[in-house]
Amino acid sequence: MSASKRLSKEDIATILSSRFSEDKCTSLAHIPKPSSFKDIQKSAKRIKKAIDHGEKIAVVGDYDADGVISSVILTEFFDDIGVSTTLKIPNRFEDGYGISPEIVKHLDADVIITVDNGISALEAGRVCKERGIDLIITDHHTVPKELPQAYAIVNPKQEDCHFPNNEICGAQVAWYLCAAIKEEMGLNYNLSKFLDILAIAIMSDMMALKDINRTMVRSGIKLINAKKRPIFRAIGTFFNKNSFKSEDISFLIGPLINSSGRIEDATRSYELLRARDESEAMDRLLYIVDLNNHRKEIELGLLQESLKKIEEQKKIIIVWGEEWHEGVIGIVASRLCRRFNKPAIVFSITDGIAKGSARSVGEINILEHISKQADLLKGFGGHKGAAGMGLEAKNLDIFKERMENALDSVDEKDFINKTEVLGEIDPVAIDFELLDILESFEPYGQKNPMPNFILKDAYVKVEKVIGQNQNHQKIVLASDDITLESIHFNFTNKVNSGEKVDVVCTVSKNEFRGRISPQLMIKQIIPSQM
Repeated sequence: MSASKRLSKEDIATILSSRFSEDKCTSLAHIPKPSSFKDIQKSAKRIKKAIDHGEKIAVVGDYDADGVISSVILTEFFDDIGVSTTLKIPNRFEDGYGISPEIVKHLDADVIITVDNGISALEAGRVCKERGIDLIITDHHTVPKELPQAYAIVNPKQEDCHFPNNEICGAQVAWYLCAAIKEEMGLNYNLSKFLDILAIAIMSDMMALKDINRTMVRSGIKLINAKKRPIFRAIGTFFNKNSFKSEDISFLIGPLINSSGRIEDATRSYELLRARDESEAMDRLLYIVDLNNHRKEIELGLLQESLKKIEEQKKIIIVWGEEWHEGVIGIVASRLCRRFNKPAIVFSITDGIAKGSARSVGEINILEHISKQADLLKGFGGHKGAAGMGLEAKNLDIFKERMENALDSVDEKDFINKTEVLGEIDPVAIDFELLDILESFEPYGQKNPMPNFILKDAYVKVEKVIGQNQNHQKIVLASDDITLESIHFNFTNKVNSGEKVDVVCTVSKNEFRGRISPQLMIKQIIPSQM
């Protein structure tokens, strides 16, 4: 490729800016009104009636970060306006996912509000009806053909819902319900106080970071850094962070909040988010850090077990084990996926039933491939990049064989996410100004991926293997008389000094002892054809 076709800083800024050319909600002043949701005013009127008549209100959440934050938003709002509620966050291991008939039977309530779940709860809806309980479902998951019997359903994915952004998370739907209640009751209440934790929910639930989601996350990160909630002061102190960026949500805060539901009980994270002062927040954070460290140990153990079972010549990784921890198989699938750059499915077998979690790469639609094996499955769901499924363990071998055969015919190009690679970068463009340009388009995530670049014909000047497990490589590259520091985490193929390579990389800010410099984060190394 000639130098004239290389991307300049101006090219990069233009390409990144074009990602948001169709965004309509570019400031909080432009976000849609609550009234555009189907059933939201009906829900608000019923809740106001319950408040006015002293009826009992219960909230049922979910055990992931989005579900926990949804629960915090609704219960904190009710507490702030002096309304007593009962909260139930299901335990992954004892209750399973979402509202169930058993949960309904144990709740003493006249009105039950679900957050981040309920759209498929047919049996729970039937039990509510039998018991004279008005069920209000707030959810964002795909709407099934048959809906539960409910007093009202607030879900942007309903066909007859006029909310303009249907790709929002459960916490945003719960927040909008609070806005509708506020309007119905004529309250003076500042709902922007929740933007900090809304940012965490949006990013943790992998929502597209465009339009309303991007606007809320950008505002939320500013509020996180104001540290009005004790949790952020505690996390800042414990992890020695003066400020937080979007990557801290993805790789630190989100995983911490998720860890309690994966390993023990999500109520622990709920209590951390609602801590009244920094001392209480620190006590609760220390407990969750221990849980998260335990999660990492379990995850590492399962990863090592998985690596023993992998057939590297196959285009998909499918592994399983007896009693593998269900709370971490999804994370292990993600790690395998990233490490080998191919789809991965990890199963845990209990009592003859295998529950699996799948992750994909590039353009490969893993849910579509899984759905073609429906005759073997007890159930499945998800989306293009991630899915879950269950089947009898005796059918795992045939499932694995079918999936391997299906992926065998997939073109190698489909394993690369074309939308993330902007093009070949001019080495001259890699400087402080580029770091500022890249920072201005944060937060990066779904639909706004951190831009990857191809750097061609780079000469390996110096290389050094680092890390406790000797699985990372620091490399000094030279291209067009420009010297570039880089790092390749979890490399599979080591490069040697003197080689010429093409690299797929991101450009990040390296801060070391007060010195800031651009650094390439290598995703893939390809021997140069030149």
